[in-house]
Amino acid sequence: MQGAAGVAMVVAIHYWLAMRVIAGTAKGRRLRAGRGMALRPTADKVKGALFNILESRFTLESTQVLDLFAGTGALGIEALSRGARQVYFVESEKKHARLLRENLHSLKITGGYDVQEREVAQALPLLDASAEVCDFCFLDPPYHMRGACERTLEFLGQSRLVGASSIVIAEHEKRYELGERFGALVRYRKIVQGDAGLSLYSHSAKVV
Repeated sequence: MQGAAGVAMVVAIHYWLAMRVIAGTAKGRRLRAGRGMALRPTADKVKGALFNILESRFTLESTQVLDLFAGTGALGIEALSRGARQVYFVESEKKHARLLRENLHSLKITGGYDVQEREVAQALPLLDASAEVCDFCFLDPPYHMRGACERTLEFLGQSRLVGASSIVIAEHEKRYELGERFGALVRYRKIVQGDAGLSLYSHSAKVV
């Protein structure tokens, strides 16, 4: 009978082998999650459901994207594969940022991105001051960092980074109920996929 350690190892190896780019120019290519790292990459089913919803209403072609708490870079890389013009990855852990760069290198993605190796709370004011406006913003902090998730949404709710047509997507535990409003941002949809919840925000709750 397999022990708990054995199960954990199987799960970790499964993630390492099974993470892939779902669509676009890098479709089917593997992404490394890193053995033994404290990472919770967005599952392919969750990622697929999210991008299906986004692309049913919007195009990712030539868009500008923020990938906050980026980890392996799975969400931002998926956006690049589907035609995003520029992705800003923000990841504070050096080993995770190194893995993110390795994933970009292995996919031969040589431009259209910027990896900021700093805390999200430090990176956002710098990006805000640059007068950039994102079309999509993904934030996927570790599930236990609820305060960081809420503070990030509060900042984005009053930031120039988020325009009238921007969409902000926060991944969280399905049992955790994020607020309905953060400044100008209003949640217009919540999706549950397995253990994950996805809350989608915009300046208008009329988005469907």
